[in-house]
Amino acid sequence: MIRIIIADDHSIVREGLKQIIADTPDMIIADEAENGHELISKIETGKYNVAVVDISMPDSHILDLLKHIRQIQPRLPVLILSMHPEDQYGVRVMKAGAAGYLTKESAPTDLITALRTVSAGKKYISPTLAEKLIFALNNNKNKAPHEALSDREFQVFCMLAESKPSKEIAAELYLSEKTISTYRSRILSKMQLKNNSELIHYAVKNGLATS
Repeated sequence: MIRIIIADDHSIVREGLKQIIADTPDMIIADEAENGHELISKIETGKYNVAVVDISMPDSHILDLLKHIRQIQPRLPVLILSMHPEDQYGVRVMKAGAAGYLTKESAPTDLITALRTVSAGKKYISPTLAEKLIFALNNNKNKAPHEALSDREFQVFCMLAESKPSKEIAAELYLSEKTISTYRSRILSKMQLKNNSELIHYAVKNGLATS
């Protein structure tokens, strides 16, 4: 039996995933979590074969969450569920340790296959994402500006793209406002952007944030 824990802050999404899995006899939704802290708490004490995790958890950045999960349960495969196109976030989360990346749009048809794949110790990626991973591994110079950011810079970039103030970002990442300011300057420099408005415009245009 494949025991699954689902982490998503929207109950309607969790219910939808449960309905997809309901008729599969060798799978069971063993538990649910509404946020990153609850997910970590349950993973520390429960026994699961797969974690299905929404990429946009309200209290945790997905890269930090993946790192934490790998520390406490290194063998637990994590299948990322996202509203964002796989070519925008897929490569980064796979490199961070995710076992698979699935868009919410494709979940109704591909979720069961993805769960079987990752529970068997394999990676679940689409042909498009596979090409992106190969591209990234080859370290091609023609990559998008945001792909040149470090994981921490990318975290700050995503938060700035959501119009979060530096004080709030600092609190969430347990850093000082001065450090966030330094990251912001470095991000703008690397991406050749002038200000937050241009950063937000870039994020929306590239499917990294909603308008």
